[in-house]
Amino acid sequence: MKNVSIITEFVLLGLSSDPQIQTMLFVLFLGIYLLTLMGNLVMILVIRVDSRLHTPMYFFLGHLSFLDLSFSSVTVPKMLQNFLSQKKSISVWGCITQSFFFTLSGGTEACLLSAMAYDRYAAICHPLVYTMVINRPLCIVIVSIAWTMGFLISLMNSLFIHKLHFCEYNIIPHFSCELPPLFPLSCTDPIVNEILLAVSCAFLGLLTLPLILFSYSRIISAILNIHSSKAQAKAFSTCSSHLTVVLLFYGTALFRYISPASGSVLERVVSIQYSVITSLLNPLIYSLKNQEVKAALQRMLKKRKCALVE
Repeated sequence: MKNVSIITEFVLLGLSSDPQIQTMLFVLFLGIYLLTLMGNLVMILVIRVDSRLHTPMYFFLGHLSFLDLSFSSVTVPKMLQNFLSQKKSISVWGCITQSFFFTLSGGTEACLLSAMAYDRYAAICHPLVYTMVINRPLCIVIVSIAWTMGFLISLMNSLFIHKLHFCEYNIIPHFSCELPPLFPLSCTDPIVNEILLAVSCAFLGLLTLPLILFSYSRIISAILNIHSSKAQAKAFSTCSSHLTVVLLFYGTALFRYISPASGSVLERVVSIQYSVITSLLNPLIYSLKNQEVKAALQRMLKKRKCALVE
C-alpha cells in the first residue's frame, strides 16, 4: 500500500499573493471590520436602551446585529492576520472549528431573516391582532428555533467532516474555511459530505424561502391597497430595508453554494459579499432607512451629551 502523510494544517491562499496588494487589503478590511463592530454594537445598544424599540421587530433586529458580529468575527480576524503573515496557515482543527461557527452563523441568520419577514407580514397585513399574536414569549421561541436549526445543521456537517482524511495537498483556494473548498482536499471520497451539505442547504432554503416569498408577496399587495400615501411610504420604507438585506444575503449565498466549487476569484468575491459586506451594510440599512432607529439614536446621544454637561 502507498504510504500517505496526514497533514496537520492548511494554507489559505487568500485574495492576493502580491505583498503591496495585501497591505492595501489589510487596511480596507480592517476598516470594514471596525465599522461592522461599531455599527452592530450601536444597534444592539440603541435597541436595548430605548424602551420605544422594545418591540418584536427590533427584538429580531438585535439578534440579527449579534449574528452579523459573529459572522464577520469568524473569518475577518484570521484574514487580517494572513494579510500580514508570510505563513498563511491554519490548523486542521482550527479550520474545522471555523467552518462550524461559519455554518452556525449563516444557518441561524437565514432562519432569522425568514422570521423577520413573517413579522413584517403580520404587522402590515394583520395590524389589529399583531400585538396579541407576535408577543415576547413567541419571539423568544422563534429566535431559539433559529439558533437550534443553525446549530444542528452545523453540527451534522462538522461531525461528518471528521470522517475525512486530509493528506498531501493542503492548499485552500479561499480566504476562509468554508465547507465546499475543503472537500476536494480529502484523500477519502467526500461524496457523503457533499450530499449532506446539499441536503442541508436545500432543507434550509425550502424552510425559509417560501415563508419569505409568501410574506413579501402579501406585504406588497397590502401596501398597494393602502390609500394614505404617507402610510404607504412608511410601510414600504420599513420593508424595503429588510428586503434589501434578504436579497444581499440569499442571492450571494445561494449562488455560492449551488454552483460547484472551482476556487475562482468570483467565488471569493461572492463569499466576501455575504460573510463580510452584508454584516457591514445591515446596521447602515436599518439605521439610515428607519426613522425610529434614527430618532432613538438621537435621543441616546442627547442624553449622553446632557450627562457630560452635568
